[in-house]
Amino acid sequence: MLYGVVKSLHIILMTSWFAGLFYLPRIFVNLAMEENAAARDRLLLMARKLFRFMTPLGVLAVGFGLWLWFGFGFSGGWLHAKTTLVVLLIAYHAYCGVLLRRFEAGTNTRSHVWFRVFNEIPVVILTVVVFLVVLKPF
Repeated sequence: MLYGVVKSLHIILMTSWFAGLFYLPRIFVNLAMEENAAARDRLLLMARKLFRFMTPLGVLAVGFGLWLWFGFGFSGGWLHAKTTLVVLLIAYHAYCGVLLRRFEAGTNTRSHVWFRVFNEIPVVILTVVVFLVVLKPF
């Protein structure tokens, strides 16, 4: 029973965290194109609130994932590969915070095209993670 609860919470929190990882860079795409000051301020407010909301979701998702790993004895090479990808996601999340601060300071130098490509990184990572977890290939 406890395993099912922990796993369910991990999945819910991970899904919620990914929603933020998908949407925040989309806001960055719009910020990189926006010339209207009022619209830019609104997008910055949205980005700030989203970043503050998604950060605890990511922390909790990782925490419940660690509980699954160490509390229920998962093992295998697939888990180490998944953990590596989660570390990359944490770095991606932190870098989103850096990018947000650059937008706030008015020092962003990246184009909307760069942000469109940047936005796809979590999609690729999620795809690989799901296959690793479901197939456990090694």
